[in-house]
Amino acid sequence: MSFPTHRPRRLRRTGALRRLVAEVSLSVDDLVAPLFVREGISSPQPIDSLPGVSQHTVESLLAEAARLVELGVPGLILFGVPARKDPEGSEAWNPDGIVQVALRELRRAHGSDLVLMADLCVDEYTDHGHCGIVNHAGEVDNDATLALYANAAVAQARAGADIVAPSGMMDGQVGAIRSALDADGHAASVSILAYSAKYASSFYGPFRDAVDVTIANGGDRKGYQQDFHNVRESMTEIRLDIAEGADMIMVKPALSYLDVIARARHEFDVPLAAYHVSGEYAMLKAAAANGWIDGELAAVEILTSIKRAGADFILTYLAAEIAETLG
Repeated sequence: MSFPTHRPRRLRRTGALRRLVAEVSLSVDDLVAPLFVREGISSPQPIDSLPGVSQHTVESLLAEAARLVELGVPGLILFGVPARKDPEGSEAWNPDGIVQVALRELRRAHGSDLVLMADLCVDEYTDHGHCGIVNHAGEVDNDATLALYANAAVAQARAGADIVAPSGMMDGQVGAIRSALDADGHAASVSILAYSAKYASSFYGPFRDAVDVTIANGGDRKGYQQDFHNVRESMTEIRLDIAEGADMIMVKPALSYLDVIARARHEFDVPLAAYHVSGEYAMLKAAAANGWIDGELAAVEILTSIKRAGADFILTYLAAEIAETLG
């Protein structure tokens, strides 16, 4: 009796065969580009810890968005760096704040050719670097912060956002944002991408450089972001966000949390995003710059692994270059 011991190898014999039977493929349609826009600068400012990424002026942001459209990238997510910060982060909902100005210009320039997402948090806008109002005990006041998020959501929607993406990990944030959007007439037009499983990760350092955020008094966000030891806890967070009205959910970071992505994909049917974060990107770039790995091949392999784990789309600083690679 013979056994088909060589069947898998027969199907790996040529590149065309491997493409034919591939279980997962990475496409430009899977990519969302995170972009930074900074108030008060006259030219793009490179971010040293994020090689190839810059803080944009509104003008250079429009040019980068045009490049993404040309490459076929379907969406971007916008982060703002204001000129003025205060304890509440009020520039996050200022109609003339940097993100709202940029959203209006992007919508005017690109119409519906590009999905416009806006990160919805206040850490970039507060002078203490936390994601909400800090009380006298130095702790973030969850319930008081919800009103700030509701204000920011309405401002972003009015400016042209297709999707608002609350990332502060406050309890009840999705429900508060959905209620505010619906009351302002955006029930059918603006979606919520919830950072539902956002971990208190060590991989965010370059991002904080990009948005000029330092947490006051050496603090951290471990009290409101997810503990990296846990996965069941994240499923609870996701379930609550969906019940409150989230249209899509996110796991962040991605590469170190592939098991969380896979678990979320198994348990939930809504669109699932994964954020390939700044530290994951920076490590790849550093290794490639030193000649230790083939950066282009490693990038495709990494993003494919995230897709294979179950992500429907990936937020990644690699978006433009991967789109060029994929052709």
